[in-house]
Amino acid sequence: MHKYQILIEYVGTNFIGWQIQSKGKSIQKLIQTKISRLLKEKILLIGSGRTDSGVHAIEQSAHFECKKEIQNLDKFLKSVNHFVNNKDVSIIKIKKRNINFHARFSAKQRIYKYIILNRLSRPSIEKGKGWHIIKELDISLMKKGAKKLIGTKDFSTFRSSSCNAKSPIRTMKSIKIRSVRGRIEIQFKSQSFLQQQVRSMVGCLKYLSEKKWDLKKFDFVFKSKKRILCAPPAPAEGLFLEKVIY
Repeated sequence: MHKYQILIEYVGTNFIGWQIQSKGKSIQKLIQTKISRLLKEKILLIGSGRTDSGVHAIEQSAHFECKKEIQNLDKFLKSVNHFVNNKDVSIIKIKKRNINFHARFSAKQRIYKYIILNRLSRPSIEKGKGWHIIKELDISLMKKGAKKLIGTKDFSTFRSSSCNAKSPIRTMKSIKIRSVRGRIEIQFKSQSFLQQQVRSMVGCLKYLSEKKWDLKKFDFVFKSKKRILCAPPAPAEGLFLEKVIY
C-alpha cells in the first residue's frame, strides 16, 4: 500500500462540514469520490479533524492509502482540482508519506483563526468570511480575557452538548489577537480542540470586549464548566482552520 497526504483549501459556506453525513454535501465525500474515480479504486480519505458546517480551511490536512503508486503527483493534483475547483475546493499540495503517518493522530498542533470585521459597513470582499460586528470592541479587554484561557485547563464551558470527546481538558498553547483598521484576527493554537470550542470562546470574548461582561464575569463563566452560562457561539463563517503541524 502507498500513503499520500493532501493539503486542502476550501470555502465551507455551501457544505455541511468536512465529515461525510447521511444528508448534504461534505468536503470529505467530494474529494474522496473524485480520487477514487481517478485511481479506479475505492479509497478512504481521513482528515486531521472535522470542521463544522460553514467553517473554512486555509490548509486542512488529510491522507489516503492506495494500492498503486501515483507516478506523477503534479499531474494527479491537476486532475483532482479539475473536478473540485468549481466547488470552492482546492488541493494545494500532495506528498507521499510513510505508512505510519496519520493526518489526525500524528498532528502535534492545530491552528485556527477567527476573523471579526468590526465596522459600521457590511463587508463586500470578505462577505461570508468574517463576523460583522458594528459595536466597537475593546481589544485590550479581549486580550486580557484570552490570557485566562492559556494553559492546560477544563474547557467544559465552551464544549458543544453534542461533543463526544472523552475529556474536556485541553492545552491552549497560545492565543494571538491583532487588529488592523477594524479587522480583528484571533489565532488559537492547541494540539486539539473540543467541538465548537473556538466559536464558543470567541462568543465569550465578544461579550467581554463589548463590555456586556467584565473580566470577573468572564472568568466565572469559564471556571463554572457550565455550558448553559456560555455566550452564544460566534457564527461559523468567521472560522478558518489555518494549519496542522506535524
